[in-house]
Amino acid sequence: QVQLVESGGGLVQAGGSLRLSCAASDRTFSTYTVGWFRQAPGKEREFVAAIRWTGGNTYYADYADSVKGRFTISRHNAKNTVYLQMNSLKPEDTAVYYCAADRSVAVVAEHSEYRYWGQGTQVTVSS
Repeated sequence: QVQLVESGGGLVQAGGSLRLSCAASDRTFSTYTVGWFRQAPGKEREFVAAIRWTGGNTYYADYADSVKGRFTISRHNAKNTVYLQMNSLKPEDTAVYYCAADRSVAVVAEHSEYRYWGQGTQVTVSS
């Protein structure tokens, strides 16, 4: 059982930046696919970004079209942590952000593919 803990959310003005962190309890976390999802009030949970281990020290990142060029996903394996750097934030980015992880994920944008989830962190972007 992998435990995930998100942090870094908060209130920011439009155009600002935040960095979210997802810390894991598993020492083999570096081999997991990790995704970030978000859910705004009254809306379905949506994919934001994911980072996949493709072997060795190679990782591949995927992004939702709505965040490409503004958000960057990365990981620090020695800290068992994945980050989501969010720049040029917009009010429509306001949501609870969740990180999710699993060893084998066929479709990174599909939330049902992930077994392990964090508790979520609120991101609010004011206009």
